[in-house]
Amino acid sequence: MRLRKRSVSEAESTTQNSADLEEPLSIEEEVVDAYQAPEPQEEPEAGPEPIVAAIAEQSIEDHGGKGVSDTPNPLASATDAPKTRIIAVANQKGGVGKTTTVINLGSSLAEKGYHILIVDLDPQGNATTGLGVDPRNFEHSVYDVLTQDTPIEDVIEATSVERLSVVPSTIHLAGADIELVPAFSRELKLKNALDRVKDDYDFILIDCPPSLSLITINGLAAATEVLVPIQCEYYALEGLAQLIRNVHLVAGNLNPSLEISLIVLTMYDSRTSLARDVATEVREHFPDKVCETVIPRTVRLSEAPSFGQPINVFDPSSRGAKAYRSLAEEVSHGTPQRAR
Repeated sequence: MRLRKRSVSEAESTTQNSADLEEPLSIEEEVVDAYQAPEPQEEPEAGPEPIVAAIAEQSIEDHGGKGVSDTPNPLASATDAPKTRIIAVANQKGGVGKTTTVINLGSSLAEKGYHILIVDLDPQGNATTGLGVDPRNFEHSVYDVLTQDTPIEDVIEATSVERLSVVPSTIHLAGADIELVPAFSRELKLKNALDRVKDDYDFILIDCPPSLSLITINGLAAATEVLVPIQCEYYALEGLAQLIRNVHLVAGNLNPSLEISLIVLTMYDSRTSLARDVATEVREHFPDKVCETVIPRTVRLSEAPSFGQPINVFDPSSRGAKAYRSLAEEVSHGTPQRAR
């Protein structure tokens, strides 16, 4: 990040004594400065590149010179990965395909023989209903785990998909942020609960809400890695910068091993130049993190949740089902199944 100099006279109200004090540029100034040409020239056509580059630069600055694409990838070696991989699926922006990815990635991993637990941390409960679990048919939910210390093994519900279970959510979870404020170790409630059952699963996927709240922090604190779905549109990139900063904050204070391991491009429409441009720029700036598999925008993916089924059950031969099977292959990356 570039720094602007200011004199001592401008900082007399502070206690700093240096001859020249440094003040960070604003994000707008930083982006302009990074792309300002040495000589006047025609203004380039607007596109996704400046914001993606600014995000990458900010990430490198926040890491002290170590960018997101330079962080060690937990997928590089199966022996280095934890026995149970706990993946928080998160993005500060809503409507980018987080829940769709959790449901269908989880189901596709289960189809490969892995034992999967999905934790629905969104008060809307879409991952719960999308797996065919009726909120009227269970007594406890993830709300009780976070606020009442209910054992998570008493909350887990089976689904119609073999080897796939879910910790369901209801609208009551919306009040958990307020109820957790006075709680002891409030940021680690979910982590402590999952520690009791994680050895029973190969993967635990956490569907985080699109906000930075105590619920989201619980999800990030419990995870070993973060998977970020990015819609192939310009505005979807803006949430990435905030998410990177939040992941760094959680890693620095609650979960030192946490890092962004994967970025998944979702809702991709190859007919539009914007989608192609966004995909190209994200791959350029985060080459080691972006999955080769791209999730297409399809009607069948949108229809599947209304039937309470993952796409590989609802329409096994569809483009969406094939894409998520391919993504499951990338995510698993040879992860050994636990002996049972």
